[in-house]
Amino acid sequence: MAMERAVAELGVLIYPGAQLAAVHGLTDLFGVADRIATEHQSAQLPLLRISHWQTDADQAPRRTYDSHPGPEGALVALLIPPSIGGFSEGQASPALIEWIRRQHAAGATLGGVCVGSILLAESGLLDGRSATTHWTSAKPFAARYPKIKLHAHKPIVDDGDLITTAGLMAWSELGLRLVDRLLGPSIATGTARFLVVEHSDSASQCGSNFAPILSHGDAAILKVQHWLQGNGAVEVSVSVMAQQAGLEERTFLRRFRAATGLKPTEYCQHLRVGKAREMLEFSNGTIDHIAWSVGYADPGAFRATFKKITGLAPSDYRARFGVSPSPVVSR
Repeated sequence: MAMERAVAELGVLIYPGAQLAAVHGLTDLFGVADRIATEHQSAQLPLLRISHWQTDADQAPRRTYDSHPGPEGALVALLIPPSIGGFSEGQASPALIEWIRRQHAAGATLGGVCVGSILLAESGLLDGRSATTHWTSAKPFAARYPKIKLHAHKPIVDDGDLITTAGLMAWSELGLRLVDRLLGPSIATGTARFLVVEHSDSASQCGSNFAPILSHGDAAILKVQHWLQGNGAVEVSVSVMAQQAGLEERTFLRRFRAATGLKPTEYCQHLRVGKAREMLEFSNGTIDHIAWSVGYADPGAFRATFKKITGLAPSDYRARFGVSPSPVVSR
C-alpha cells in the first residue's frame, strides 16, 4: 500500500493594497513545484497545500482559497507579498499583526517581499534580526525600526525563520527558496526553468543542477546529447559518441565543445552528477550504490568527481539537501 504524502501548507497573505500579481504568481509557482514533485512519486516529498488569507479593516485574516481542502493545521510558511502603493498604517492593523505573530509562534517561516518586510518589522519579530527592504523605503525603515539590522544593499536576507526580500518582483526568489527547502534544489531548479525565472540559492551553494545547452543549432551534436540524456551517459566513449553523431572523432570533439562549452567527458560527468544529486535528494540508497547506478565502477572516483563539480562530498550534499521529515501535517 502506497504511503500518503504529508502536507505542507504555504499561506499567502492578501492585505489592503497587496500586489495581486505576486499573490497569484506565488500560487502558480508552488503549483508547478508540487506537480514536478508529484512526478517523482516519492512519499518523502510533501504535498504543497497553497492557501490565501485575506484581511480587511480590523479583522484577522481568513482563508479564502485552499488548493487542497483538508483538516486545519499549522502553516509551514506565510508569505507576505509587496504593495505597489507602498506602506500605509492601515495595512498593519492590530488584528493582522497579532495573527502574523501567532503564525510565527506556531512554527511558520515568515517571508516578506518589499512592503511585506515592513509588516514583519511592525510585528516586532525582526527586532535584533537582519533584514532587507525596497531601496525607496531604506531610510524611513532604518529610522522607524532602529532595532533591526538593515542590509538594504542585499536583495534577500535569509535569517532562517524570517526571510525578507527587497525587490517588488522578488516574490519568485522567495517562493523558490521555500521550494528548495521543502522539496529540494532539483525541484526548485526545475520550477525556475519551467517558469523561466532565475534562482540562485542552491546554485550559489553547490552549482546549479546540470542544464545542458540545447539551442546551439548543431543537429549532429544535439542528437548525441539526446542520446546521452536517454542512457544517462553510462558506459559511453568518445568513439561511440562520434559514431552516434556520424562524425570523425577529431571533428566530433571540436564541434561538441563548440556547441556545449564542455568536452564530451566533462559533459558526461556533469550529467551523471546531476542524476546522482537527484538520487541523493530523493532516495535512501547508499552512496556506493548511487555511484554504480550513474556509471561509476569506482566509488572513490565518483566521490572525487562529485565534489569537484558541486563543492560538496556526496554525504554532505545529502545531509544538506536530502529530503528529511518536515514539520508538516499528515493527511
